[in-house]
Amino acid sequence: MEIRVVNLEEKAKLINELHKYKLVAELNNIQFKLVKSKREFIWHSHEETDEMFFVVEGEMKLAFREKIFDLKKGELIVVPKGIEHKPICETECTVMLVEPRGTVNTGKSGGALTDLELEWI
Repeated sequence: MEIRVVNLEEKAKLINELHKYKLVAELNNIQFKLVKSKREFIWHSHEETDEMFFVVEGEMKLAFREKIFDLKKGELIVVPKGIEHKPICETECTVMLVEPRGTVNTGKSGGALTDLELEWI
């Protein structure tokens, strides 16, 4: 494994397309993924793992069935495993997700928004 510094803002500048997850680091079995987004995602959950969202650029909302959290640049939130949630990016934002290798972005919901083609940047 190569030891290197990862600058999230510089990596975000390399992303030219929306809604395509990019790998920026890995720690044991945990992947650090960046995605630029501007959409309301689907309701989904991850039965096998917690999931962390960290806002690198912009702002987003993370909806739960009983509450919606507003997240700004520099803020993060952890979604416990099995909890249904829906990311909402009304304006373009860059988000880092931290989750185990092989975690599917749509969880058990699947569908057209599933992205299995992860690319290293």
